[in-house]
Parts: sequence; structure tokens; C-alpha cells
Amino acid sequence: MYFNTVYFALLVTSLAEAAPPYNDVEPILQQGRVHGDLNPYPAKPRVAFRPDGTFKLTIFSDLHYGENPWDAWGPEQDFNSTRLMNTVLDDEKPDYVQVPLCTPDDYVIHRRQFSVLNGDLITGENTFRENSTTLIDEIVAPLNAAKVPFSSTHGNHDNQANISHAEEILREQKVAPLSYTRMAPVGVGGVGGPGNYWVPVYRKKTDASPVLILWFFDSRGGFSLGNNSTRIPDWVDRSVSEWIESETGAMNAAWGSAETRGALAFVHIPPHVATDLQNNLDSETEPGLNADSLNGGGSVQATTIASDFGQDNIFWNTVNRNIKNLHAIFSGHGMANCFPEVEV
Repeated sequence: MYFNTVYFALLVTSLAEAAPPYNDVEPILQQGRVHGDLNPYPAKPRVAFRPDGTFKLTIFSDLHYGENPWDAWGPEQDFNSTRLMNTVLDDEKPDYVQVPLCTPDDYVIHRRQFSVLNGDLITGENTFRENSTTLIDEIVAPLNAAKVPFSSTHGNHDNQANISHAEEILREQKVAPLSYTRMAPVGVGGVGGPGNYWVPVYRKKTDASPVLILWFFDSRGGFSLGNNSTRIPDWVDRSVSEWIESETGAMNAAWGSAETRGALAFVHIPPHVATDLQNNLDSETEPGLNADSLNGGGSVQATTIASDFGQDNIFWNTVNRNIKNLHAIFSGHGMANCFPEVEV
């Protein structure tokens, strides 16, 4: 796998309805419990829009840390990835407020930039069992230094004989105070796919209901842990569909109609319907989305083996049926298929 870093700047201005400016002078608040157990982050700062009604995301995909550590170019590309992340985060100059409080990390951050690591964080087949997860420390270091809240998805190279999605998530939660990555409930996600969750984004931090939901799905793939490693299916497991129905139902009961909220989704391997989308793109008016063909086996979900085709249909149909106002789905995997800036 070649080294690539994909960066997007996403400006969300009108999702369900325009978020008007507000007077953001209140003290920073820790997220409290809202509507019973629906709030998944009672101990973390709320993610919210800027006072001018905008919300910016930076997305880093296919970082592939730990690739070929025995060659000079392997550690060098990791160094360059870290340098690029630092540069991007610095150039964006996100505004934030830091308030010293009596917390273990001595700060609570309310920040209006949010970052996403969109899968294949590590080239797992090149790692060693004794230190594979410590690469997460290196990956999240720029985000920790910049105090940027973020979430991760995971890809086929993150499931290998020496590393798994679950292990990467646990390590990230341990070393990154502003990580919003979490695992789905037991039984959701199938073999090798625990990273299914959502993050609420509020118009302002004191609101009772969010105006935007960031959905994160685990497309799995790769191989299982251990010496007798076996192939893991490369699509979002059908158990995620029932979970989506349950979660959206709880959101509607607590926060009202889904039409009042916008949504964005992130998944490492694109759904197979992306192939038809790419085939109908105009490279002149829509450049940067077709440099890697999605027609090859394994380029999209459930296409590595012919008999797998269509296995992601249940997931895709459930997303379309239940997640309203879904403005965009961001994927990695095809590393030359990217566009540097998107406005929604």
C-alpha cells in the first residue's frame, strides 16, 4: 500500500436549517446527562458549531503508520505524516477556549474544529505484536497537542494478525483525552467490526438537542488476530442495521423528528453503490473523485469475493431509510479518490 494522506476541509453551514449566530460567552460546560442514557459522552466537552453557525471538519485518511519499519522510507513516511498533520491543524487556526479546571488533564476544551481519522491508521501486517498499538500514540500526538476533539474509523489494514480494531480503539481511548471514538454495544458490528457509534453536534453547547449527528461505521475487512489468522468480511455487518434503527428511534423519541437534524457519515471502505456514482462522474466538473477505479474486487464493500456481492445492501438500505438529511458519506480506501474541500 502506498503512502497517502487525504485531507478534506468541510464547512457545514445549513444542515437541517441554518444555525444562526449566537452569543457564546457562557462558561465552558462539561456535557451532562441528557434524556436519560441517550447522551454517550457525559464526561466530555460538547462538540458545537461556531458562533457564526459553521462547523469545520478535517479528515485524515489512510495514514498507514508502521509500514515497512525495517526500511528507511517507512519511518520517514510516518514522520512526514505527522509533519503534515501538524501543518494542517496549524494552518486551519481553529478558535477554542481553554479553561483550567480541576480535572485529571487540568483542562476542559470547547473547540469548534473536529477531526476524523478515516481508517487504515496502521499498516497492521507490518507491525509486531509487542508494540503494534503504540503506533496509536504517534498518530494522535498532533491532535493531543492541538487539543482537537476527534473520532476514528478503522480499515482493513487495521485488522491483521498482530492488531485489531478493538485494540486500536482501546489504546486511543487511553492516550487521547479528546477522542470521541467508542465501541458499539456487544453483539453489534460482527467479527472484527466494533467501531459503530455516533457523535452529537450542538448548535450551541447549552441546547437540549443536537442539530447534527456524525455517524461512524466499521466496514471491517482484513484478517483476524493470531497465528491462524483468517479473512474478515469487508462490509458493515447486518447487525449494525438493527442498531441504526434502534438508535434513530431513540433519537426521535428524545429530540423530535429527524427532519430537524442533519447527518454526516464516515466509513473506511465505500459502500458498493459508490461504483455507480463514480462511473457517472464528469472528471472535468467533478475532479479528484475518480483517480482510483472502484470497479476492481475489494475496492468497495462486499466485492473481494464474487459470492460476497450485495452483502452490504442491508446496511445501505437501512442508512437511507432511517438516517434523514444525510448530506455526505466520507470514505477512505481508494486513496486517490478525494477532493480537498467540500461545502455542504
